[in-house]
Amino acid sequence: MWPAFALALVVDTLLLHLLPVAGDTGPGLFPALLLAGFLNLIVVAVGAPLAGRLLRRRAPTLPRVVADDRAGTLLLGATSLVLLAIGIGHRPAIEAEARDFERQAVSARRYVLRSAGPEYRRNLDLMDTIKQGPDLYRTCVPGPDPRRSFCVLVTTDQDPARVTRDPDQRPNATVSGPDNPGRRSR
Repeated sequence: MWPAFALALVVDTLLLHLLPVAGDTGPGLFPALLLAGFLNLIVVAVGAPLAGRLLRRRAPTLPRVVADDRAGTLLLGATSLVLLAIGIGHRPAIEAEARDFERQAVSARRYVLRSAGPEYRRNLDLMDTIKQGPDLYRTCVPGPDPRRSFCVLVTTDQDPARVTRDPDQRPNATVSGPDNPGRRSR
């Protein structure tokens, strides 16, 4: 079972990273490794002995260790298949989120080009966005003063997206923190 555990750990880590089961983006490789390791340890420590007992009821001559090993190996494979299925099932939500993010970026860009001064328009490629809630984004373009940005709030629950100027000119890094996982640059 332990070679299967090692293989399942690698496969599940990649599945969780590339095909996230929840959220807008997958976890990084190290968090995915931790999550996969924890999940697979539960399968081996709890699921394998329970499934091994069921297997021994069907084949009473099978040694306990062999039954647990076979059951654990099958459960590890089943866990990978479940993660794959959930990841594939969640993919349309991730793609819709990516389209929504792109839509808000285009709307924010148009608004900045139309309403912001030249000191902000020249920094349009440094546009920075945080998702503040479902269909609500805050996008900022830095200016000459690092403490002041041209910021807009973009609501994407309607078509076209609604863009309003945010009176708070603090950059997103100040408002939400520089390492906020909801923060993305365009």
